[in-house]
Amino acid sequence: MSHIVQLYCFIAAGGAVGACLRYFMTNQFDSLFGKALPFGTLGVNIVGSFGLAMLYGIIERHELADSPWRALIGVGLFGAFTTFSTFSIETLTLLENGLWLKAVANILLNVIACLAAAWVAVELMKG
Repeated sequence: MSHIVQLYCFIAAGGAVGACLRYFMTNQFDSLFGKALPFGTLGVNIVGSFGLAMLYGIIERHELADSPWRALIGVGLFGAFTTFSTFSIETLTLLENGLWLKAVANILLNVIACLAAAWVAVELMKG
């Protein structure tokens, strides 16, 4: 099996686990805190952001070699679990590099553009 095919298999496997874990944890958070607010999504985003940041720290300390495991966990598992974790790490990296304007732009563009895209889709689907 070629390296690239193996890499995509690792990502797919991690994605399957991440998606199932997201569904499970969302239900757990909703059961614990109710549905007055989307606590399930909030909980998943917090856990995912924490988990991806931990992985990022391990990678930065060179404790995890460049291997398919990084793709399985970082791209696959956390990618399917929550993309908010990626947004969090990317924004934090901009802040750590002193790129405040880019970080603020990233935050505003992600929030405003995603909300706008969702609103447009909802309006389009109303027919």
